Amino acid sequence: MAIWLKRGASAEAKADADRKVRDIVEASLADIEQRGDAAVRDMSIRFDGWDREDYRLSQAEIDRAVESLTPQERKDIEFAQAQVRNFAQIQRDSMKDVEVETMPGVVLGHSHVPINAAGCYVPGGKYPLLASAHMSVITAKVAGVKRVITCAPPFQGTVARHIVAAQAMAGADAIYALGGIQAIGAMAIGTQTIDPIDILVGPGNAFVAEAKRQLFGRVGIDLFAGPTETLIIADEIGCDPEMAATDILGQVEHGPDSPGVLLTNSEKFARETMAEIERLLQILPTADHARKAWETFGEVIVAESYEEMVRIADDLASEHVQVMTADPDYFLKHMTNYGALFLGQRTNVSFGDKVIGTNHTLPTKKAARYTGGLWVGKFLKTCTYQKVTTDEASALIGEYCSRLCALEGFAGHGEQANIRVRRFGHRDVPYAGQATPSELTRA
Repeated sequence: MAIWLKRGASAEAKADADRKVRDIVEASLADIEQRGDAAVRDMSIRFDGWDREDYRLSQAEIDRAVESLTPQERKDIEFAQAQVRNFAQIQRDSMKDVEVETMPGVVLGHSHVPINAAGCYVPGGKYPLLASAHMSVITAKVAGVKRVITCAPPFQGTVARHIVAAQAMAGADAIYALGGIQAIGAMAIGTQTIDPIDILVGPGNAFVAEAKRQLFGRVGIDLFAGPTETLIIADEIGCDPEMAATDILGQVEHGPDSPGVLLTNSEKFARETMAEIERLLQILPTADHARKAWETFGEVIVAESYEEMVRIADDLASEHVQVMTADPDYFLKHMTNYGALFLGQRTNVSFGDKVIGTNHTLPTKKAARYTGGLWVGKFLKTCTYQKVTTDEASALIGEYCSRLCALEGFAGHGEQANIRVRRFGHRDVPYAGQATPSELTRA
């Protein structure tokens, strides 16, 4: 049976925090609904200390941001974007439209139809996370979305130029310097100056995730991508304590509410990793954020076997699962609940976050039980169609449909079938409202 050497915050504490966030978001979205741009401006000033005449960046501002990049910075962004675009295109190419004659005269098919307008959120409060621009804008464009707008908060009191450059290079059609609830609400609800979109995508803090949750249905969303979660699955053969500690702290530095979990089958390895975490916290430049997250949400679990590790990992359903064991592929084969897997010590979550090509917008808070991460398919609607090309097929399907409609008592539905049986099958089928199921069967 597994033992917990360290546990994170209780479910009650997490629920209380969620309630507070939920109330703030609900009031904020209602304000945007009522007052539009004025509410967005008030919230931007209140939450970000940020005001300007127009939150949409001009082309001149965008050009300055791109031109401010050093040659190496531009080359690095272009490299990362090329990897993301390449993998997104591979995903798109795997999605085929279909059309098949399922029986003589009956043709069924589906088409993958791009969503018309997408709003992409790029976090940037503590860190300018320009990688989120690649992950959202490029993926939408590869899918064929016609209008892609982006929002990112200011960074250190000014436009986040690296984010803006990445948004522009990725192909955004409009770029706004807005963050948090006000950005999400403005894109989804629309204001006097911002036309609403059809789907919201991108990661963010707890307020951004909650705003997306409350707006789901009014618009589509990619998934619930809140504070970063990381699960390190490791053993003494596939990893060492320093590497495990480094990979935990490398993710919990996102913020004080980012869970980092170590799952291992060795108590010795677990305790040595905990000691390494304490050592690294003395020298890590972002230790203030990382320590709060580790102390409040960090967990260390010691299991007895790979089988038990899989059961625990699937229950956690973590956003990022990094596997550094003697047999990483065992977990690829047996795990079912995860946002993304990172297999072996030669890769890590940071590769996926920044550059390798897979998308870093991934499910959190156990949403990995029912969805994967952002990908090109999130921007496509798979829409079906049907054609009946012969009189004989229309009459045959009509007879079956008529009898089934009668079983359900749908007279109007039944008559849709009957009129085709009469016209194309030349059969004297009575009006559906006058027939019983047995009469229709005899007919």
